[in-house]
Amino acid sequence: MKRMLSGIKPSGVLNIGGYSGALSQFVRNQKEHECFFFIPDLHAITVYQDPKELNERSRELAALYIAAGIDPKRSAVFLQSHVSAHAEMGWLMETQAHFGELSRMTQFKDKSDGKDTVSSALFTYPALMAADILLYQATHVPVGDDQKQHVELTRDLANRFNNRYGETFIVPEPIIQDTGARVMGLDDPSKKMSKSNPNASSYILMTDEPAIIRKKFSRAVTDSDMSVRYDWDTKPAVSNLIEIYSVFSGLSIPEVEKHFEGQGYGNFKKELAEVVIAKLEPIQQRFNEILHSDELDQILRDGAERAAAVANETLLKAKRNMGFLIV
Repeated sequence: MKRMLSGIKPSGVLNIGGYSGALSQFVRNQKEHECFFFIPDLHAITVYQDPKELNERSRELAALYIAAGIDPKRSAVFLQSHVSAHAEMGWLMETQAHFGELSRMTQFKDKSDGKDTVSSALFTYPALMAADILLYQATHVPVGDDQKQHVELTRDLANRFNNRYGETFIVPEPIIQDTGARVMGLDDPSKKMSKSNPNASSYILMTDEPAIIRKKFSRAVTDSDMSVRYDWDTKPAVSNLIEIYSVFSGLSIPEVEKHFEGQGYGNFKKELAEVVIAKLEPIQQRFNEILHSDELDQILRDGAERAAAVANETLLKAKRNMGFLIV
């Protein structure tokens, strides 16, 4: 059976880009894969996190996982920090990664640019990301375009380790979805949708109320062509909205274009808002039910136990193959 691992950092309130590019994919993939969905809180602290906010965001994200449709009976849902094998395997992977490889990681370049000081963990965390994946012998890893480089490094480290110490890890394959993998800002289709944008109308949060969602979509930039047509080269803003509609409605891109053929942007934006609201309302209801519940705590405990059983076995195998004394 194919095995999948993926996660979303608890570094802020999730917007619909996180649902489109990750959560919706998680829910679909659990039907065909053995899945481990985690919350990489150790990755979040590569930059400073307010302790109270980190705690709250981790719980909120776990609740969103379940509310969006991840079945904890089918898939393990857990916090990275609850499975100690991640940190230990992360160190083993640091010994395999080369300085030059880590220095070429584009995310490190972007996040360190212009800063006087940065955490050393910001430089080395791709090794921990590789450990996350390899611990579970994942065959497939759903990622966005911006994370593909990290999966390529993981593959290199797995092959390097296997060549040096004998067959230990499965070499994973990245999965990059075609539609909705990267949702752009409603105010600027050249920038990824992000809560860090000072313009609150540029993003839609998973917890936004219907009235707010309608208002934000009504303000979304389009173009002067007035044609609901998918073409990222000439119509990036409209193409972004079409992708959002496709993800939240379940219609293909051509079906969306046909549905709005001959119609202007006004009606398109109104329908888009309602499609998103229809998908988010039951998620928000379940989210509020489970957020501070004992049920969520038990799901995370069970998920960590299931994850640790797999991770510890892989870690022990890696340590044996490297020559560590096991007693």
